[in-house]
Amino acid sequence: MSAPVFSTQGCRLNAYETEAMKRLAAEAGIDNAVIVNTCAVTTEAVRKARQEIRRLRRENPGARLIVTGCAAQTEPETFAAMAEVDAVIGNGEKMRAATWARLARANDPVQVGDIMQVKEAAPPLIDGFGTRARAHVEVQNGCDHRCTFCIIPYGRGNSRSVPANVVVEQIRRLAERGYNEVVLTGVDLTSWGADLAGAPRLGDLVRRILGAVPELARLRLSSIDSIEVDEALMEAIASEPRLMPHLHLSLQHGDNLILKRMKRRHSRDDALRFAEQVRALRPDIVLGADIIAGFPTEVEAHFENSLRLVREAGLTWLHVFPYSPRPGTPAARMPQLDGRAIRERAARLRAAGAEQVARYLASQVGRTHSILMESPRMGRTEHFAEVTFSSDQPVGQIIRAPITGATPTRLTA
Repeated sequence: MSAPVFSTQGCRLNAYETEAMKRLAAEAGIDNAVIVNTCAVTTEAVRKARQEIRRLRRENPGARLIVTGCAAQTEPETFAAMAEVDAVIGNGEKMRAATWARLARANDPVQVGDIMQVKEAAPPLIDGFGTRARAHVEVQNGCDHRCTFCIIPYGRGNSRSVPANVVVEQIRRLAERGYNEVVLTGVDLTSWGADLAGAPRLGDLVRRILGAVPELARLRLSSIDSIEVDEALMEAIASEPRLMPHLHLSLQHGDNLILKRMKRRHSRDDALRFAEQVRALRPDIVLGADIIAGFPTEVEAHFENSLRLVREAGLTWLHVFPYSPRPGTPAARMPQLDGRAIRERAARLRAAGAEQVARYLASQVGRTHSILMESPRMGRTEHFAEVTFSSDQPVGQIIRAPITGATPTRLTA
């Protein structure tokens, strides 16, 4: 008998759910198995999932191979047809003890239900996951929006929120265990609360956490949709020093026509206005963003607007996604760009982001930061900048130190 092997692809939410599945599989007595938690965000992600499955089968010839995650939810027949695969389970099913109990008794080839029928967030099976320094807590799942490039709602279902009292208790336990920083995660984090009684907003949750768990040193948000940011969250950004001054924005593009074709709910001016407003409230705040390069019908002038947005909104750490058509989405039926043009534009966006990062890091030399140590010689500032030390520091602790130097990618202290 051997413990199951887990392989996780894609987002932080998948990583969180893998940790929960480890517990479910152990409780069900699953052994000699390989579980692949897939991503479906792009066609390339699905290709990599199939590649990973074939590799793991070669390395574990006698094990049962189980596939789950977003790609398994959106394309169960694709994975069920693979000779390497023994079972496919959906995103709703993977978080249920009964699913794993069935797998322990028999090889049920496909357990994939209608994710749109899932109405509530799964009860938390673990308090959080992460390093000894930082824990990630899932507070929301699914998405009610239908961006034309995105398959994720069909893999995750509609938006569901974890109730505030449950989140607060999770975070209280993590703080008691010594975690100095908690990151709130979700598929569409700023939609948190819309499905709960009274329709609270994300800002309400943030203020409740910080008020109820005074021993938590730092609270951080994962990616947010700036057009959904509520007044209470803006007030928390302005007044709560324990809410970290780094926001990663789901912007996707800098041109109004392309944003409309993406079916986004904000304009270029909305993005610039948000950046201006949030800096007025918290002058030291650092903004990152998701941006797609080479969306269908994008011409050079459209792309230039994305490049200019990076500079005009003062964006630093970018997640640049070269567009790839995702079967089943409206954008896949639009006129596509040449792959070389997409890659070239993605490279230009990354270069613009790298230039912004280098400029920001150089401006921090001589300043003093609170640095959460992730390893003996590496930590991150309140703004999520990486800092290296020349001598060992206590992992998981927050060190107050002056910044002595900067490279294009990190600080030294």
